Amino acid sequence: MFDKLMMYMQYPFVRYALIVGVLIALCSSLLGVTLVLKRFSFIGDGLSHVAFGAMSVAAVVNLSNDMLLVLPVTVVCAILLLCAGQNSKIKGDAAIAMISVGALAFGYLLMNIFSTSSNLSGDVCTTLFGSTSILTLTEKEVWLCIGLSLAVIAIFILFYNKIFAVTFDEDFARATMKGAGGYNLLVAVIIAVIIVLAMNLVGSLLISALVIFPALSAMRLFKSFKSVTLCSALLSVICALSGMIISILAGTPVGSTVVAVDMASFALCCFAEFLSGRIKG
Repeated sequence: MFDKLMMYMQYPFVRYALIVGVLIALCSSLLGVTLVLKRFSFIGDGLSHVAFGAMSVAAVVNLSNDMLLVLPVTVVCAILLLCAGQNSKIKGDAAIAMISVGALAFGYLLMNIFSTSSNLSGDVCTTLFGSTSILTLTEKEVWLCIGLSLAVIAIFILFYNKIFAVTFDEDFARATMKGAGGYNLLVAVIIAVIIVLAMNLVGSLLISALVIFPALSAMRLFKSFKSVTLCSALLSVICALSGMIISILAGTPVGSTVVAVDMASFALCCFAEFLSGRIKG
């Protein structure tokens, strides 16, 4: 098995997939803790459907680089979701559901009406579940992903204290900290970037799992925000790397395999929490 893995590692597309997968997993885990604590976990699913709709439009108009359309549209929708979530008439969960379902239906409708491929079902399946897209990355896409990932990590580290403040008590942060709304907006933009990057790894339907599972797993083991964030990042990277290696060796879909490993990790963390409680008890 080790020899087989070494043979696959000789191919550039496999190395590209592992590098991008690890970076995406790391970025996803950093904001996952914030989303869970703010009870805004489902935003990943909503924005992924928006990205799917934007990708459909890009395919219809034959854009050579769909990132030029997908990323700005997803960022704008992330900001709209944030504003709608603060509107008493449209609560956060309702706004996410409205945009999510609308974008998914619009995207699929466009792909059917203006079909640019003879294998429409295969294209939709790949986009939704990320079955092979992570293994078809070009060198230019890999460098773009590395650049965006490093930017996300740098911003998170630089504004860690501000993100911590708006995560735990947004009202207090607005009252005591200048520009608190701007930091909330920054979180929304970072989430949008992560969602667009993660679509290459797990597809639009499984993105929420990549964002949420590591955070939930880490919360079973630690209580402080810093410890949970660090543990979430470590678990996410390990699960993504393990999932991709298993996928390459076993020939299973990349996105589904990574999510399955994340689920197994969550089960193990729950079991560890249970044992810890029994020992203390």
